[in-house]
Amino acid sequence: MPNTKNSTDAIIIGGGHNGLVCAYYLASKGLKVNIFERRSIIGGAAVTEEFHPGFKNSVASYTVSLLNPEIIKEMKLKEYGLKIVKRPISNFLPIDNTTYLKLGGGLEKTQEEFRKFSKKDAARLPEYYTRIEAVADVLRDLSVKTPPNPKQGIKAALSAALQLWPIATKGNQVHRDVYDLFTKSARSFLDSWFENEHIKAAFGFDSIVGNYASPETPGSAYVLLHHVFGEIDGEKGAWGHAVGGMGSITQLMKNVCEEKGVEISTNAAVEKVLIKNNKAVGVMLEDGSEVFADKVISNLNPKLLFKKLVDRDDVNREYRRKILNYKCGSGTFRMNVALSELPDFNCLPGKEISEHHKSGIVIAPSLTYMDQAFTDAKQFGWSKNPIVEMLIPSTVDSTLAPEGKHVASLFCQQFAPTLPDNKSWHDEKDNAANTIIETVNRFAPNFKNSILGMSILSPLDLEEKLGLIGGDIMHGVMSLDQMWAARPVFNYGDYKTPVKDLFICGSGTHPGGGVTGLPGKNSSREILKA
Repeated sequence: MPNTKNSTDAIIIGGGHNGLVCAYYLASKGLKVNIFERRSIIGGAAVTEEFHPGFKNSVASYTVSLLNPEIIKEMKLKEYGLKIVKRPISNFLPIDNTTYLKLGGGLEKTQEEFRKFSKKDAARLPEYYTRIEAVADVLRDLSVKTPPNPKQGIKAALSAALQLWPIATKGNQVHRDVYDLFTKSARSFLDSWFENEHIKAAFGFDSIVGNYASPETPGSAYVLLHHVFGEIDGEKGAWGHAVGGMGSITQLMKNVCEEKGVEISTNAAVEKVLIKNNKAVGVMLEDGSEVFADKVISNLNPKLLFKKLVDRDDVNREYRRKILNYKCGSGTFRMNVALSELPDFNCLPGKEISEHHKSGIVIAPSLTYMDQAFTDAKQFGWSKNPIVEMLIPSTVDSTLAPEGKHVASLFCQQFAPTLPDNKSWHDEKDNAANTIIETVNRFAPNFKNSILGMSILSPLDLEEKLGLIGGDIMHGVMSLDQMWAARPVFNYGDYKTPVKDLFICGSGTHPGGGVTGLPGKNSSREILKA
């Protein structure tokens, strides 16, 4: 017979980082919170797992920048052991057998790199950084606030005005830049700043990360911006590696939550949200057990929540229609690779640990290359020349691999969420993985032969294993019609749903994807008010 458990104050479905953050803030206010996680490990997409004997790495999420510093401080993650190693430079772009471009490491260093390609672009760089940072500040400010709910009329109008007021005070130039970044393509925006194609690529790569679109697509400039509003230890726009992988972050969050009294259950898949008289009253687990609560909070992709866990008749037809049309699918293909030695790049030879090995290694030498990869993906499923970002975290973290050996994450873009011609990713993922390996091997000829083992996650694998619909690492497309007060759908950008006491706290809400923790924190504030 199924068990019925005593009621609790709040149930959180899914133990990803936003669910943990939400649980922490609710528990800090005295609420009794239960988290139910389908998998055997807590952390969602931000977990560290062994994928080859002696080799472990982050499974999906792979790098740190966007995690909100206030959350780090308030959850005392550093006191609990969080260590983040900053990249010495942001990215390294091998262009051909003799040419490369490095980005980051300070303004002067980047300008020196740019001068190899364009003195004009090097001279424009300080102004570009200043203008981008001004807009990023606006985004940082908006990201910690609850979007207005248009249904609240005058109250919503006042809320919107207050949130947008900082933009109004910034001056016409910031107004123009905000408008451009939210509406233009990355190509159009970057063309207005720089002349060299490789320099445009160095910045433009961020516009297609987690974005199944071309840098020619209107609105892709915003995604470029989304990836620069983070910081590490007060350094804005910096990127780094969490020692122990991304799973170290969520394991520390788990420990902090449990000390606050949060009860966390793994191998506890939720089958259904229990709804009575348009009010969420609890959940039914896969084993038939029922747990009742005053509030039910979902950390899942909103589309997954209403497609799988909420009965059709328990939500109004219009909302269900909108949420089932919520766009998902970032076209991400994810690999972890165990290496006997470091890649030896033709353009920057050497197998000893060097600056470029500690950076993001981006194979995407031009915006045209990126556009073609997207065009190919739509037609064939993936490109013969795919976009690859490789990180080798073992160069700064000895816990991930045996001495003298390394792990590399391959984070690859523009792989069709659904393959054409009724093909399945289960049948094709090895072919795609071979294409990725051969692509890296063209720039580092020792790479293929140095591979000792690997894990492969296609967009379908990411969906089945981690609930990332269409491999969407952002829990929904980051387009203008799915942002701020319209994320996930218009009238419900305030972490609520049409069902009373059913809330959403994941990346399918404002401010969107990435390991920020902000949807979790922002939603907790609204839940406590309800």
